[in-house]
Amino acid sequence: MFESLGEKLESVFRRLRGHGKLTEKNIEDALREVRLALLEADVNFKVVKDFIDRIKGQALGQEVLASLTPEQYFIKIVHAELVALLGGERAELNLAAAPPVVLMLVGLNGSGKTTTAGKLARYLRTELKRSPYLVPADTYRPAAIDQLQIIAKDVGVPVYATPQDGSAGDPVAIAKAGVEAARRQACDVVIIDTGGRLQIDDELMTELERMRTAVNPHQVLLVADAMTGQEAVNVATGFHARIALDGVVLTKVEGDARGGAALSLRSVTGKPILFVGVGEKLDALEAFYPDRAASRILGMGDMLSLIEKAEKLYDQKQAEILEKKLRKNQFTLEDFQDQLRMLKKMGSMTDLVAMLPGGKKLMQGTDMNAAEREFKRIEAIISSMTREERQKPEILNGGRRRRIATGSGTSVNDVNRFLKQYLDAKKMMRKFTQLGAKGKLGKWF
Repeated sequence: MFESLGEKLESVFRRLRGHGKLTEKNIEDALREVRLALLEADVNFKVVKDFIDRIKGQALGQEVLASLTPEQYFIKIVHAELVALLGGERAELNLAAAPPVVLMLVGLNGSGKTTTAGKLARYLRTELKRSPYLVPADTYRPAAIDQLQIIAKDVGVPVYATPQDGSAGDPVAIAKAGVEAARRQACDVVIIDTGGRLQIDDELMTELERMRTAVNPHQVLLVADAMTGQEAVNVATGFHARIALDGVVLTKVEGDARGGAALSLRSVTGKPILFVGVGEKLDALEAFYPDRAASRILGMGDMLSLIEKAEKLYDQKQAEILEKKLRKNQFTLEDFQDQLRMLKKMGSMTDLVAMLPGGKKLMQGTDMNAAEREFKRIEAIISSMTREERQKPEILNGGRRRRIATGSGTSVNDVNRFLKQYLDAKKMMRKFTQLGAKGKLGKWF
C-alpha cells in the first residue's frame, strides 16, 4: 500500500545524504518534497500541514542542526511522527465486557463488510480462542445472507438463520434476534454484518442508529476500502457523526492503494485502525501496528511481522525434525518442496523482502517477478519427479533429468542448475547446524 510513498520519501532522504550538515535551507527543501509526496499519496491536506509543521519544529532544533548525520536524524524524526500519525500504540478490540460482546460492522457498498465479518470471526476463533457468532443483517444486497452463511461454514463458526425468501424483514429486528440467539448458544462474540449505505443517505443511516440503540454494540467498526483514498476519510467522518465509530478495518490494502486513507483516518476521526485486509482469503486479516507500518514506509523493514508469519507456519516439532535431517545429511528434495510451500504461504517474494531491513534498497534493480517465476519453475521441476527421486536425488541420471525437464516444461540445463543449487544449499545448511551443535551460533540453533 505504501510502496509509492516509500519510494518518494527514500529519494528525499537520498538527497539529504549528500549534505555534510542539516541547514534551514536543505530542511525546507526536504520538507517541501515530503509535503508533495504525502499529498500525492492522497493524505488529507490538513493532516499534511500539521505533520510537516511538527517535523519542521523538531528538525530545526540545535541538536539536529549540529549533527553530522543529517539523513539519520531526519529519518528518525519522520519515523516518530509517522508512528504518531498512524495512531501510536497498537489498538486492540475491546472484548472485556460480559459476553456476548457485540461488534457491528458498517460501511459503503462494496467495501468488503461481509468478507471482513468472516475474516474477523476466523481471527477471533483461531488467534484469540473466542467463540464468535455471525449475524447476516444485510437484507438489501442480493445473496449477502447466502454469502455470509457460506463463509461461516468455511470458517467453522455458527451463523444466525436469517430468512432468505424475501421476507427477511427489518434488519434491526434481525440484529436483535441474532444477539439473543448467540446468547442462547453461549457464544461470546457477535459480529453483525449490516447492509452497505452512503453516509449521506439519511433514511439508511437512521436505520443504523436504530440498530445501535436496539443491540447496544460494544464496538462499531467501519469497514473502509483503502483504494478509495481520501474518500475513505470523508466516509469515516460521515459515519462517525451519526453512529459514533470505535475503530476502522481497512480493506484491499494489497491493491494499488497509495496509503492516504491509512495516514489520514486516525488524525481526522480520532479512531484507530484495528485491522487491515491484505487479500481475498479468509486468513488475510492482520492486526495493524503503527510502528511497523511506519518502518515499512521508510524502508526499515518489519522483522516482527515476518517472524510472526513464520511462527504461524512452523511449529517447534517441525523445526526439530528438520534440524535432525540436516545434521544427518538427510535433507531431501521432498523436504525442500515442503519448505517452498511454506514460504509461499507467507506471501509473495516482494512482500517478504520488503519486511527485511533495507529490503526496498535490495529490490532496486532486481526483477522480483523473475524471482517469483524462478520459484514456480523450481516447484514444477520437483513436482515432475517421482517420490523416490525426491527422496534419493542421487539416482537422477541423464534419462530421468530429460523426463523431468519435459514434464515441467523446462530444459535439462534448468534441471541441472536447480540440482546444483539444491546441493549447495544443503551443504551450507549442514555447516550452520554443525556450528550450532558446537555452540558457535549460540541460541540460533
